[in-house]
Amino acid sequence: METGKKGIALLEKGIDVSTGEVENISQRGYNEDLLPKTEDQRSMSWKNYFTLWMGSVHNIPNYAAVGGFLFLGLSPANIMFALVLSSLVVAGLMILNGKAGAKYGIPFSMHLRSTYGTLGAKLPGFLRGIVAAIAWFGLQNYTASLALLILIGKFWPGFLTLGGNFNFFGIGLPGLIAFTIFWGINVLIGLGGGKVLNKFTAILNPLIYVVFIGMTVWAINAAGGFGNILAYRPNLEGVTTYSPILVYLMIINSVVAVWAAPSSSVADFTQNTKSMKDQVFGQGLGLFIGYVIFAVSSVSILIGGSIYYGVEEWNVLNIVNNWGNLPAVILCIIVLLMTTISTNATGNIVPAAYQLSALFPKKINYKKGVLIAGVISYVIMPWKLMENQESIYTFLNMIGAVIGPVVGVMLAQYYFVAKQKINLDDLYMDEENNKSNNAYYGVNKAAYIATIIALVVSISGEFISSLKMVSSLSFIIGCGLSFAIYLLLKLKK
Repeated sequence: METGKKGIALLEKGIDVSTGEVENISQRGYNEDLLPKTEDQRSMSWKNYFTLWMGSVHNIPNYAAVGGFLFLGLSPANIMFALVLSSLVVAGLMILNGKAGAKYGIPFSMHLRSTYGTLGAKLPGFLRGIVAAIAWFGLQNYTASLALLILIGKFWPGFLTLGGNFNFFGIGLPGLIAFTIFWGINVLIGLGGGKVLNKFTAILNPLIYVVFIGMTVWAINAAGGFGNILAYRPNLEGVTTYSPILVYLMIINSVVAVWAAPSSSVADFTQNTKSMKDQVFGQGLGLFIGYVIFAVSSVSILIGGSIYYGVEEWNVLNIVNNWGNLPAVILCIIVLLMTTISTNATGNIVPAAYQLSALFPKKINYKKGVLIAGVISYVIMPWKLMENQESIYTFLNMIGAVIGPVVGVMLAQYYFVAKQKINLDDLYMDEENNKSNNAYYGVNKAAYIATIIALVVSISGEFISSLKMVSSLSFIIGCGLSFAIYLLLKLKK
């Protein structure tokens, strides 16, 4: 295999590269961000993956989701177990869908091309990297800016009344300033790329242990013991409850839906792994331990705070804001902000930047992609989506319905159709020449058929009331259905 100017050869230790020779890929019009990563370009060890996802678990929206789980009828112990079980499903998806990136050093956009074709990859890439990623980036920024607003208010109470009745499309001046500050920090972290993110998560990881374990200890003491937390039952009057098995599936689907976008584009991170073992061990251990801590801490903090203050409080920010210990409030909010930054970088801004680069490879590189995605995330005014709780859940279900089928097809193609083999020379084709005989050229019709059918089925509950439960399991149904349909279409030939 020949090593060109851009370092095309894939000779990393422990990773089997079973394709033919790759020649002059760097001369075919692809920018450097899309090229396969060589051994000397790969810097992520299992520790990096461990800290990467540890920081992404503990964020404000995830705590809000657990508050909703408590009203589904399961006991606190069962909710904890369901969360841990969900982490194993997420870890499995991350590891399995990350193997192509780890083996060949390719980013998500090229992994997607190997499944859907050169033209076919554009639509699922746009939906994941542009629509889902940018919308989530904005929503995460806004949610965390509410925590920043609390933090600023602790030091400068008058800040909360700045601007009087000023209103910018539904947001006051203090909120707009807090959002802009936090948005800017996230964009800067995104511009730094993987190297900055690795350093950031390395600092964040020990803080997570200190803060969230400390908050859990406080909550257990506030509740009068862990037994009181396990025995707690919220007021379910007027609330629809479901069978335990269905609730387990709903929780798993919700957790997986949160990770739907990262699980589809995980190659953007596994392409940097030093070895296959690093990504498998690091991701698996990080997600499992992260969710064990999160399961115990989230349930304990929310229930402990509710018992202590005598009000069913499912917003972790309100619980922290009521603390009388100012240093503790400051530390907790800072860590919550940092975890949101970690989540936003890994799951949203990085994939969005790479997808913009893939859609316009000759005009947009990674850093330009970050800036463009950042500006769009601001312009869409994400606080407007937070005005209506029902619209947010609709958005989440739709994300699961859109990305679930994509993940299902990607897994079916790589493991059962391609049998874990990708020809990089064909994948990185010179599109200016006639490549109609190239297996990756054009549109993979079977992939589109499977994706569209699964998408229509999994999203049907949003429009047909009798099928509402289908949307509550949108990712599970969409992923499983597209997987099965695609295999039927491809293997029958």
